[in-house]
Amino acid sequence: MSPMKLDSNNLQGKAYWRSLDQLADTPEFQEFLHREFPENASEMTNPVTRRKFLTLMGASIAFAGLAGCRKPVEKIVPYVKAPENIVLGNPLNYATAMPFGLNSYGLLVESHEGRPTKIEGNEKHPVSQGKGNRFTQAEILNLYDPDRSNAVYKQGKRASWEDFKAAWEVLYKEFASSGGEGLAVLSQSFNSPTLYRLYKEFKKVFPKSTWTAYEPVSDENVYEGLRSLSGKVLQPLYSFDKAKVILALDSDFMMSETNDIPAARGFAKGRAVKDIKDDMNRLYIVEHNYTVTGSMADHRLRLQWRQIPAFVKALAGELVKQGLDVPGVTDGGSSSFDAKWLSAVARDLRKNKTRSLVVAGHRQPAEVHALCALINRALGNEGSTVAYTSVDEAVLPSTGGLMQLAGQMQSGKVKALIMLGGNPVYDAPADADFSAAMQKVETTVHLSSRVDETSAQALWHIPAAHFLESWGDVRALDGTPSIVQPLIQPLFNGVEEVRMFHLLATNTDKKTYDVVRETWQKQLSGKDFEKAWRKALVDGVIPTRVRRSAKVSFKNGQINLSAAPFNAQPATAGNPEVVFQASAGMFDGRYANNGWLQELPDPITKLAWDNPVLVSPRTAKELGVSNEDVVSLRLNGREQELPVWIVPGHADNSLTLTLGYGRTRAGRVGNKVGFNVYSLRSSKTFYGAEGASLTRTGKTYTLANTQDHGSMEGRPIVREADLAEYVQNPDFAKEMVVHPPLESLWDEYPYDKGYQWGMTIDLNTCIGCNACMIACQSENNIPVVGKELVHQGREMSWIRLDRYFSGNLEDPEVVYQPVACQQCENAPCEQVCPVAATNHDEEGLNVMVYNRCIGTRYCSNNCPYKVRRFNYFNFTKDYPETIKMAQNPDVTVRSRGVMEKCTYCTQRIERAKISSKNEGRELRDGEVVTACQQTCPTDAIVFGNILDPESQVSKIKAQNRNYELLAELNVKPRTSYLAKLRNPNPELENYNA
Repeated sequence: MSPMKLDSNNLQGKAYWRSLDQLADTPEFQEFLHREFPENASEMTNPVTRRKFLTLMGASIAFAGLAGCRKPVEKIVPYVKAPENIVLGNPLNYATAMPFGLNSYGLLVESHEGRPTKIEGNEKHPVSQGKGNRFTQAEILNLYDPDRSNAVYKQGKRASWEDFKAAWEVLYKEFASSGGEGLAVLSQSFNSPTLYRLYKEFKKVFPKSTWTAYEPVSDENVYEGLRSLSGKVLQPLYSFDKAKVILALDSDFMMSETNDIPAARGFAKGRAVKDIKDDMNRLYIVEHNYTVTGSMADHRLRLQWRQIPAFVKALAGELVKQGLDVPGVTDGGSSSFDAKWLSAVARDLRKNKTRSLVVAGHRQPAEVHALCALINRALGNEGSTVAYTSVDEAVLPSTGGLMQLAGQMQSGKVKALIMLGGNPVYDAPADADFSAAMQKVETTVHLSSRVDETSAQALWHIPAAHFLESWGDVRALDGTPSIVQPLIQPLFNGVEEVRMFHLLATNTDKKTYDVVRETWQKQLSGKDFEKAWRKALVDGVIPTRVRRSAKVSFKNGQINLSAAPFNAQPATAGNPEVVFQASAGMFDGRYANNGWLQELPDPITKLAWDNPVLVSPRTAKELGVSNEDVVSLRLNGREQELPVWIVPGHADNSLTLTLGYGRTRAGRVGNKVGFNVYSLRSSKTFYGAEGASLTRTGKTYTLANTQDHGSMEGRPIVREADLAEYVQNPDFAKEMVVHPPLESLWDEYPYDKGYQWGMTIDLNTCIGCNACMIACQSENNIPVVGKELVHQGREMSWIRLDRYFSGNLEDPEVVYQPVACQQCENAPCEQVCPVAATNHDEEGLNVMVYNRCIGTRYCSNNCPYKVRRFNYFNFTKDYPETIKMAQNPDVTVRSRGVMEKCTYCTQRIERAKISSKNEGRELRDGEVVTACQQTCPTDAIVFGNILDPESQVSKIKAQNRNYELLAELNVKPRTSYLAKLRNPNPELENYNA
């Protein structure tokens, strides 16, 4: 596709388009559109192809391989005597917590006969609030990953835990005598009472040692900014549910910032509209690249990353000009930013004092976070939408500390280096040259889940246990503690983090259960400890007074507005900026061997299995490049070749690089997938840099994108309006499609008895975060197929999360729409199946009889929603043994030649019906919760009995925003949607900055 075709002036009206190919109406798009299955849709029978496929799939191949209604004959051994509390066939749920930097997610983990198989959020936890995200869901696959290390290694040769303990005993005595001089520890950041207690004990024994924490993606700038004002380490806590006006500055708070789940839930509460009397919050965002949060904004200003500090400075000046007192800011002065946009935003914030919120993302410099804190104070938001808690019992990340450590290693001052987690050889700044620095250290030890890039160079490698195999404790961002309890014995002989810390601090090997209890016996003193301990394990949280303060003392209450970030010059075509972002799936690279996340399409680009350089359409045109063209990017004297992907709404002269790819020792799934852009990152330009140069190489590189898969050929799919338009015409969603009375060719089944299942999806609160897709994959044993098959349009996900652009090419709006099987009452798929493999049950479900399916694919051809998936492959005998344990035993596995699709989680329906029957009652509303509904952080998905007028789903379907997708086809889908609403500022309506 030629960039010259991308002319936004040709767009008229509110047209929706998925991709640049569709917008330009390329021959490739037309070819894909009119073909159900892309080229080479042949079965995978070639053994070479199969081996290549298995290399790609690794752990996740089992989710394809186990798909076999034609079950292989296997011997099983039943329990002779069932363990206590286990009823065979009934799962148990255990509360635990997942550490994630300085935060944690409270979880409820489903276990079948001692095998963890599904993760949900813990309703009692302040972060999870009963919900999850893509990372929490995908941890099941990480647990059973066969590429995890299963032994201690010394110099690359197998050793034992006892060997390492003996070696550490010698080192312990040697360093204890010198106070720890020459001993260094490099860990990830942690917020754990037990680990912090052991950290202090370590420092008592080795006072001259150094302990550094490093994270390639963290909130380090947030803490530094607030410390510059208060002299303390403070954690901001935002109440998005209380904010009527929100300004996000390079902050993807719904998906990429630390407290994503409560932020998304709080924001969604302000978007819930039941009728014309309800109000909505308003979101402004300033960002360089489209994000999930940007897609939900009512007003979005695309701006180069390096210009955002200057924008914040201009905003503070405008607020002062309008009468607010922002310390250190005297007047508005002059700025190059759009005066109308700036003044309207400032006025809206000022009008909503105490009910507004200004948030900056973790990539912004410390000075921006400090200024945002002062703006929030000037707006009276502290105590309402903003609070702070002290972070005084955690080890914080420090990039400067890492650089200092690397320098000491290079100079020979470090005799022994203990690395607890992380992967600094892969993700440390390039100027640290950490690999070379390690060669200067006599003894290096690395605790990690696999023999990764760092472990491969270490003297000692210690296999790390998964958190689902470990005892421990963590705190949430607000300080709420939780106990981490194991659900299974370590599968790969892993060493628990607490055990390793205790050995380092005391030179004794103690059970982690006892170490953790020892911490809480001190903290829960004066109470019935055993009772409190049992309650903590059952609830997943420990009741404690959260130390949050509505207002803190800003001793240094002014900002130096002459600091460099506030006065950066715009990037130009000859001097573009480079911005580094965490991957939506890989994060910082730790999930590179997770096939679920590798295949999860990016919410904006819809790419899987790769990380191209992202550019704006104008920048691509000026460079003369198109999608999949390979360019050579030079930055800081280093060079990397990358393919190009054009993103509408991206800032001009700005290049976005995604971290977390290009691993060499991640495992069979993650090795050599994508490009390692850490090689271009330096400590001085950690999140952004200038002075990059791009040159075309003349090469091309295939990218697997799902933007045009399942296209419904321009039918009126998405329906949206502004809030004011909705108030004037509440029935706009139904009126957008007018059709004559619909009649069926035959008598229809009444569906007026018993339970009749249905679902609603609110487009106003769906943020496109992809959590539902991973939850569905985990629940329903859905296979991963690999990059090649995704590129061919043969991905197997039961939920397709469509992303639509609308408007002009430079500043489009984005709408998300999850599409799964619509469970049509008058289903076109049923009418063409020659063997009745797909039919309807009495409760309105479109069900699959896998043993009948002969794979004609007529049903898929006749499905107007394009949501059926066909199994082209069967690798039952090839998957690793551990993966057998990850399967949901309640869900039938499918073999090659079988069609599959969403079932409304029929296994959950049946389990709930059995429970209610045993108790002699009817099902209660909300008792059946589908996997996608359960994990959705914004409650956009609601499921239930549509015959019950008091059920939540029935009440939602009665709202005037409710509409059915392709209702004009008379297929009568059971899934319906609530039209999207936007709440633009009247001052900026139909206005592009």
